[in-house]
Amino acid sequence: MERKVGTVSRGIRCPIIREGDDLAQIVVDSVLEAAQSEGYAIRNRDVVAVTESVVARSQGNYASVDAIAKDVKAKLGGETVGVIFPILSRNRFAICLRGIARGSKKIVLMLSYPSDEVGNELVSLDKLDEAKVNPYSDVLTLEKYRALFGENRHPFTLVDYVDYYSGLIKEEGCDVEVIFANDPRVILNYTKNVINCDIHTRERTKRLLRSAGAERVFGLDNILNAPVDGSGCNEKYGLLGSNKSTENTVKLFPRECGDLVKTIQDKLLEKTGKLVEVMVYGDGAFKDPVGKIWELADPSVSVAHTPGLEGTPNELKLKYLADNDFASLSGDELKAAIEGAIRQKNANLAGSMASQGTTPRRLTDLIGSLCDLTSGSGDKGTPIIHIQGYFDNYTN
Repeated sequence: MERKVGTVSRGIRCPIIREGDDLAQIVVDSVLEAAQSEGYAIRNRDVVAVTESVVARSQGNYASVDAIAKDVKAKLGGETVGVIFPILSRNRFAICLRGIARGSKKIVLMLSYPSDEVGNELVSLDKLDEAKVNPYSDVLTLEKYRALFGENRHPFTLVDYVDYYSGLIKEEGCDVEVIFANDPRVILNYTKNVINCDIHTRERTKRLLRSAGAERVFGLDNILNAPVDGSGCNEKYGLLGSNKSTENTVKLFPRECGDLVKTIQDKLLEKTGKLVEVMVYGDGAFKDPVGKIWELADPSVSVAHTPGLEGTPNELKLKYLADNDFASLSGDELKAAIEGAIRQKNANLAGSMASQGTTPRRLTDLIGSLCDLTSGSGDKGTPIIHIQGYFDNYTN
């Protein structure tokens, strides 16, 4: 009988992960137990994905506020530091900011507006239009911002992040001045020592600052990129991708994971005889159309993955074939014609009209987004995702 189900994404429950746990074995056991419990078989080209959070926990990759403060003071000098373009998030940035403040005497906090990099709004575009403010050129002081726009609470968290971040800095005994601007070079009117906190535009921001005369420029990826007094670290991403663990610690993005995904793949092959692709995933890459928040606060969707997940989809658009190439056919004839076109498609369909409308993104970004939506970020308790049928097409 013809298979009637395409892609299936399952959240897999597993034990609570602690530092030092054999994560590869836990993942393999959990996937096999779930398959046995639900009565399905492991197949070739299945995908097993593990959220970065439990990987970092198993690695014990944590750092304290004091470790952040010590690294900031050593790299920035401990005086006035410009902190620019942070995202508005208690989970993602608040503890990092506390550490930066603890390692400085004064912070000039420069916020992008009308929203941060991932879409959290400080003020709406409509309000900017009404106030005749140009976000590309106008620099606002805190007093000007409040006079024009008053208090603005996040629609989901109900936090006024301007007040919240200012309060965190003051709690650390650090002076604070808040400004609003979108040109990174504006901060150099206040200090030549800068931490740029943007994620995906960080290299451009560093380049602009250095060429404009900044003396010391460090991104969040340059803070805790090596251990401080035995702390965790991330050599590639530093504090980027970190999450709040406690009021005084952050969980960092996981360190090297290539061995982990290979070990899981090898163990599943040994147990099942099937070659399964494996990845460690972070935030998915998608945007909320209502809140306008872009999910991708991690520096990468895929922390690590097996080679079979490289590349982009190579797919034909079925409705294009049905409406154009085979417009005169229907029923079994149409089905046979489309199946034939799929079997004979080129190995690279880039530029083909028959592929227009298919998603032009990397497989790891697409699959990682599916994983993130499946696992969620709360209490589902499914940090492992098992995807089947992702690489199938209409002929399978």
